[in-house]
Amino acid sequence: MNGQDTVRPELDRLQNIALSVGAAGIVLCVLSGLHSWDQFFRSYLFAFVYWISIPLGCVAILMMHHLTGGWWGYPIRRLLEAGSRTFALMALLFVPLFFGLSRLYPWAGPLENVMKDSVLAYKRPYMNPGFFTVRTVIYFAIWLLIAFLLNRWSREQDRTANPKLASKLEAMAGPGLILWGIAVTYSSVDWVMSIESHWFSTIYGMIFMVIQALTAMSFVIFALRMLSDREPLKDCVTPAQYNDLGNLMLTFVMLWTYLQFSQFLIIWQGNLKDEIPWYMTRAFGGWGGIAIVLLVLHFAVPFFLLLQRPVKRRLRTLSIVCGLLIFLSVVDVYWLIIPGFEPGGPYFHPTDFLALIGIGGLWIGAFLAQLKRWPLLPLHDPRFEGALEHEHGD
Repeated sequence: MNGQDTVRPELDRLQNIALSVGAAGIVLCVLSGLHSWDQFFRSYLFAFVYWISIPLGCVAILMMHHLTGGWWGYPIRRLLEAGSRTFALMALLFVPLFFGLSRLYPWAGPLENVMKDSVLAYKRPYMNPGFFTVRTVIYFAIWLLIAFLLNRWSREQDRTANPKLASKLEAMAGPGLILWGIAVTYSSVDWVMSIESHWFSTIYGMIFMVIQALTAMSFVIFALRMLSDREPLKDCVTPAQYNDLGNLMLTFVMLWTYLQFSQFLIIWQGNLKDEIPWYMTRAFGGWGGIAIVLLVLHFAVPFFLLLQRPVKRRLRTLSIVCGLLIFLSVVDVYWLIIPGFEPGGPYFHPTDFLALIGIGGLWIGAFLAQLKRWPLLPLHDPRFEGALEHEHGD
């Protein structure tokens, strides 16, 4: 028994709620766009960038697991795989943004305005709507291909118990992470950094990689908490595995802080006149208040809590930290994107909320639909069998 029979009714109920809320949110978001399409596309971009962070983070952590063979991935592998199978939905949800490029990006505006700006004119061969569309298609093709291969071989391993498939997944993970990193870097530049086309940062892609890994890990641990009292997870997951997951969370929190501080320090010490205005907008006034909130709640508080072994070994307390980080990741993405449109200070428009719950509801519904398709734990993976025997022997 794989446990799906006991969990399915609850997953069905949550899926129906998520899809209903998501559909209602999208409809209301579009209706609000009738009053201001500029606001609609800004809110939609913010919500989309946040929600695609989870499947992108899921596929990265999944490849990390296959590359290292760590048994920490045993309880969350199916959650990661389910998240990675939602890229087709996210590709579909990206389509509306193609109709709002001129409202989001200065390089997509009227040609005469673009050519008057020396920076935009210089970038014109690369930053133009046609090439932007081609690159976006390539990004999703890479992510879809990686997710397809990882899930195909994992499902085949369940069905055939072929021990060679573990090596195949491991061999795929290394090159897959490189391709994933390249696509994430370029997509973050295209979708977010080009909102303020005069600003540059070579660390920007790495920051988004860490945001995605941290958000995805927070989400799957939070989801694991909801499933941990049900079979088969109830008897198969140990406090030591929770501790490992907590250590990974701590690593991502520290890496997020390191990259954010490194970017700030390099720009500030170098007195880079083209880059400083980006921080001047976000470090003072209302946006500065949000920066302080992120510093305290996105770094200091989770850093202190995740140093505590009892917090990490109890899934209930660990999931509370994850819930905090899920919310703070929303704030982080908002702080990165919206000041490009609202430099005077934060103004959370109702359309922001509608887009967030609209895309989020549809994504969670798709995630739950995928989660129901497969057993909640991997079958016949020799790496897990050995790890579990070792753990029980200890």
